[in-house]
Amino acid sequence: MDALWTPSPKQIEAARMTGFARHASKRSGKDLRLYSDLYDWSISEREAFWALMWERAPIIARERGDEVLVEGDKMPGARWFPQARLNFAQNLLRHGDDREALVFRGEDRVKQRYTRRALYGAVARLAAALRALGVEPGDRVAAYMPNLPETIIAMLAATSLGAVWSSCSPDFGVNGVVDRFKQIEPKILIAADGVFYNGKRFDNVEKINAIRTKIPSIKQTILVPYTLSAEQLSVADGLLLWPELLDHQNETEIDFVQLPFDHPLYILFSSGTTGVPKCIVHGAGGTLLQHMKEHQLHCDIRAGDRVFYFTTCGWMMWNWLVSALASEAVVMLYDGSPFYRDGNALWDYARDENITLFGTSAKYIDALQKARLSPKSSHQLSALRCICSTGSPLAPARYDYVYEHIKTDVNLASISGGTDIVSCFALGNPVLPVYKGELQCRGLGLAVEVFDDSGQSAGVDKGELVCTKPFPSMPVGFWGDPFGEKYFAAYFGRFDNIWCHGDYVRLTKREGLIFYGRSDAVLNPGGVRIGTAEIYRQVEQLDEVMESIVIAQDYEDDVRLVLFVILRDDIALDGALIDKIKRQIRANTSPRHVPAIILAVSDIPRTKSGKIVELAVRDVVHGKKINNVDALTNPQALEEFKDRAELRL
Repeated sequence: MDALWTPSPKQIEAARMTGFARHASKRSGKDLRLYSDLYDWSISEREAFWALMWERAPIIARERGDEVLVEGDKMPGARWFPQARLNFAQNLLRHGDDREALVFRGEDRVKQRYTRRALYGAVARLAAALRALGVEPGDRVAAYMPNLPETIIAMLAATSLGAVWSSCSPDFGVNGVVDRFKQIEPKILIAADGVFYNGKRFDNVEKINAIRTKIPSIKQTILVPYTLSAEQLSVADGLLLWPELLDHQNETEIDFVQLPFDHPLYILFSSGTTGVPKCIVHGAGGTLLQHMKEHQLHCDIRAGDRVFYFTTCGWMMWNWLVSALASEAVVMLYDGSPFYRDGNALWDYARDENITLFGTSAKYIDALQKARLSPKSSHQLSALRCICSTGSPLAPARYDYVYEHIKTDVNLASISGGTDIVSCFALGNPVLPVYKGELQCRGLGLAVEVFDDSGQSAGVDKGELVCTKPFPSMPVGFWGDPFGEKYFAAYFGRFDNIWCHGDYVRLTKREGLIFYGRSDAVLNPGGVRIGTAEIYRQVEQLDEVMESIVIAQDYEDDVRLVLFVILRDDIALDGALIDKIKRQIRANTSPRHVPAIILAVSDIPRTKSGKIVELAVRDVVHGKKINNVDALTNPQALEEFKDRAELRL
């Protein structure tokens, strides 16, 4: 297979990955110019690698200590930099000067800019206000916020005090928020009055009051004016207005609380589609170090770069994006519909602001292609060096689309990891070629392998994505799991002393990765394991099909594959189209991949972060109750899969 993009010698020479490899070569006495050699060294000499990363990032800390890794052969149980004392917010707020720090665009309603000095000042005032409200290290501060500058200011203020940050986006309903926040008992709730989406205003004050009522641990609620001014808001008892709170503070300096490497920083939540969401606790040092590695080495982010990710505050990519401040990049925020007005809202933003890294979901790229948009022909994107895609596997046809219709000379970095590690196992690489359908490489310092069912290497066959050695951004644990039983069961129960991530993948001969979907959604007709993405890649190449979802239905002591498709508005699912879909799948995969039944639907259920939920659809088809529909952004979509006459046995 020919590469779709290959970095030029000049690009390779300028890449931060190249500079890091030179330092690693000097430090180790080995020639680590090839990425494969650098990767192997980062695994075999983990302590040396992470110590060098700390130094090169650099991490700001009161002290690092001599020890890098204690009990490094235990998962869970390994401890990184046990003597270190640092503060996460301090690392993001370095150099409070007049360079830009944040740029915000809320559709066409609101635009804001913050210099690093202005950001530092706003954080200083809010930190003083939170301290006056009694916030101490370990307290939880929760946010029900759009992707605003105030959300970042609040996170930095809370974490500067050693508080633990957790957030949900406004597309969560009251029950979805309560299911998450009630478990972690926040002391403070920060929420915006409403949101703009597709040109319309949506009020959130009623939902905010309901959330306050249902979570008794909340002592104070801070209301952020966004869609209305402070003067327009009618403030209920117990609500503090953000502007008034900051106006009463004149603090200009921040007393950053110095805390252990593993001090809780974030609580992120699993999707919750199969039960109450798990509360995943991430440590400050591991999150910071891992993000700086990914940003600086794998994404080639440099001081002054303008980094954008289309995300809400309920997806871990928001946490990932904000950390770019630590690498002295400008963080670019957008809130609202990505297709507002003419479908080009994000590309207008990228052009106007000279965005250098554009991050989004695979679903958005798919939607661009289906809408037949071509930013390459309509927008000047000369500053753009890297496009990141995550959330689900990026289909091979979408790689072609990016290079044909967005930009030719760009590193298309399909990345994958998750909420579980607040980072990525598979990443882009500015010094490696891009091949269709293939994630470029495994992340430095992460011992990623592919195991078969017996726990042995799968070679170049498909299998389970595992990590065989501890890494700094492993969770500290789960909230409300004092003995670590839920944490152990989630990742370490299948293979002894091995992190099992739950992705069904293949490691190629080039040492890239191909993802075939979640392993708990793997299809198994006649004993043959099939990743759902293998079918999606074929079906969604057809112009008639907008999107699809496939499940295995129990049938005659085996399973049969059932494919649901969303078609273009002017297309009907007739016998000819069904035959065309089956031929497409059979010709490019195998007869086992061909669905027994193909049905049309108008919508597909998905999580708040945009991932389709095969397990929920499978359960509905089998007549099982879905207990936590609030975890879905469109739970009504499940009704189309319920009790279909075509699927009755």
